[in-house]
Amino acid sequence: MTAVSDRPRVATLGETMALVRSRDIGSLRHASDLALGVGGAESNVAIALRRLGVDVTWLGRVGDDSLGERVVREIRAEGVDARAVVDAGAPTGLMLKERPHPTSTRVLYYRSGSAGSRLSPSDLPDGWIEQADLLHLTGITALISESARETLSVAIDRAREAGVVVTFDINYRSSLAAPAVAGPWLREVAERADIVFGGAEEFELLSPRTDAADACERLLAHRPTEVVLKRGAEGATTILSTQVVDAPGLVVDVVDTVGAGDAFVAGYLSGVLDGSDVAARLHRANVCGAMLCMTPGDWESSPTLREVRQFTAGVGDPVLR
Repeated sequence: MTAVSDRPRVATLGETMALVRSRDIGSLRHASDLALGVGGAESNVAIALRRLGVDVTWLGRVGDDSLGERVVREIRAEGVDARAVVDAGAPTGLMLKERPHPTSTRVLYYRSGSAGSRLSPSDLPDGWIEQADLLHLTGITALISESARETLSVAIDRAREAGVVVTFDINYRSSLAAPAVAGPWLREVAERADIVFGGAEEFELLSPRTDAADACERLLAHRPTEVVLKRGAEGATTILSTQVVDAPGLVVDVVDTVGAGDAFVAGYLSGVLDGSDVAARLHRANVCGAMLCMTPGDWESSPTLREVRQFTAGVGDPVLR
């Protein structure tokens, strides 16, 4: 893997936590064999982008503890420029993941008062956002705390002033805020972004009493120029002011869907950065998301560009839903 350049093409920020998952199918109440790793929406995207050949920097807070050291080490080991603020006053967040059934996954979060939730505008380095081509954000950061939400807003302001493209994955987590609270906050961020990603229910959250298609059209009346509707195994759709592009999904053997949306976003953004057309972006995004689903872990099976091409070639004319 080549070294990260001094000028990252993508900057992202948010909380990454330690991740403990059961190796076997069943409840954690009976698990005896556990694996330790890390996971977070923004760092998942950062790692996936780096594997696709994009220079990227991740910024976040971690506790002054062994789990925080693990987070930083894992992200840096993937070639991502990890700029971690070590917070001696709060612990690194933790999530537990179990597989109650072969095709289902349950995630439990222990992040209240975590170091990552204490992200603040003062953590943003001078010139860091301004040097990037693209700033990627998620709705998780908008909801984990008031200071994190303020940090996200300041980051967008700086990106706007510098002409940096802002992308936003709604990524709504009901455990962080009720729909009535989360909807207006997430809509405010989405209306300030250039490219917005989300599932049908997430777009409907932004515009209550409308369906996903209408909600996407309403967003396009504001800042966004592209709205990307993620439909899981059914594929994805990009809605622009002048056209709508659909891409069917791929049929794969699903092991774990957690992190698939992040891999999808990374695939799409890598296409944006290399000048691919919308159809090609969607295809790469769908392949990245599908490949992530085929093994356990939030980011471990994110593919390289070579693996994306090999997967596509191996499928030939893919089985489409």
